[in-house]
Amino acid sequence: MLHFITGGQRSGKSSFAQKLALERSSNPVYLATARIWDDDFRQRVERHQNDRGPEWNNIEEPLNISTCDVAGRVVVLDCITLWLTNLFFDHQDKSVDEVLELAKSEFDRLIQQDVTLIVISNEIGLGGHAESAVARRFTDLQGWMNQHIAARADEAILMVAGLPLRLK
Repeated sequence: MLHFITGGQRSGKSSFAQKLALERSSNPVYLATARIWDDDFRQRVERHQNDRGPEWNNIEEPLNISTCDVAGRVVVLDCITLWLTNLFFDHQDKSVDEVLELAKSEFDRLIQQDVTLIVISNEIGLGGHAESAVARRFTDLQGWMNQHIAARADEAILMVAGLPLRLK
């Protein structure tokens, strides 16, 4: 089962995903893709960790998500945006299309496992037009990857102001 949860920053995506996971498992997995780049972000990660209880199994994997053995588990993957950021900047020598193909391939290998996967992503293209070429390239990458995941999802939710809007 693949659940896709997307929305803006602070829209309630993570808390909704965690609640969904705990409804399906007493010991879900939290697959974190973030790299800590400054103290402010470290505090955000720590706040997320403190929000979760001891029933969670945490896996930190910033790139190779398909190598995580999560078969038979309920997994919250948080989040596609940070994971794509890692891929995007680790492969600056590649075009957006090439990075997108790498991302699609890695994601598709992950979902080949027998897993209940709850994927969190951001809708970054809903705001204004990005000012820099790099930001526009990343916004394109994010949008195309979200479409790829949503097409495969059994359920798709858009979070707005803490409220889930069922898309699919």
